[in-house]
Amino acid sequence: MEVTENENSFGDPLFDVRGKVYLVAGAGGGLGRTIVHGLADRGASLVLLDVDEQSLEQVGSKYRDVRLHVADITDEKALGNVVGMTETSFGRLDGAINAAGLLPIANAEEVDEALFRQCVDTNLTGAFLFSRVASRAMHNGGRVIHIASVSSHVANPGYAAYASSKAGLSQLVRVLAREWAVRNILVNAIGPALIETPLTREYLAQPDFREAATSQIPLGRLGVPEDIVGPLLLLLGQGGAFITGQTIYVDGGRTVV
Repeated sequence: MEVTENENSFGDPLFDVRGKVYLVAGAGGGLGRTIVHGLADRGASLVLLDVDEQSLEQVGSKYRDVRLHVADITDEKALGNVVGMTETSFGRLDGAINAAGLLPIANAEEVDEALFRQCVDTNLTGAFLFSRVASRAMHNGGRVIHIASVSSHVANPGYAAYASSKAGLSQLVRVLAREWAVRNILVNAIGPALIETPLTREYLAQPDFREAATSQIPLGRLGVPEDIVGPLLLLLGQGGAFITGQTIYVDGGRTVV
């Protein structure tokens, strides 16, 4: 049987997100933009938030039916307002994806205390607040997905702040999954290896850094943002209906080294 272009565009019903309403935090970032494109192009309705208004407007301008909100993921009141407006506009929230984050790399003896606290506040406390606020709007169940990291599992010099926050995030996912399973809210994370985005570009511009990072990945390359779209669709779709509390590593084998 010939597959039409429209049928092929949306693919298998196990990964179907058409008509679903998703909130995306960090939507203006490198991974956030790819998430937005991956979901919007497959028929999802999106509410986007970011602290960077210009980046948010750039990604939102590509689609007609998206809602844009400038908000900080560490501000629970602001998040509550966004979720409230989402319920008013769409009547429900089916899922929440968190791609907001900071990546400070510095030796433990040199990292600034304020930067360490900011990293943990954004990557961990913000993830907690985002999850909690979003879950309150998931009256008939839903999905919460965070972008973790291979640094949730592996230990690299210079990553004291980042790795601590991402390891905490993966454990937070496990706890929330246990607590919210009774409400059919599935909580998971995707843990990519190093991906070239605006967040990592400054570090990867250093040849030694790039070579060292690539050498630790068995597949021999860095990740690209599109690598996370497939796992994301799995976790959001019917195909992921029995997956919760997991950090799924999309890392070219980095975590098995």
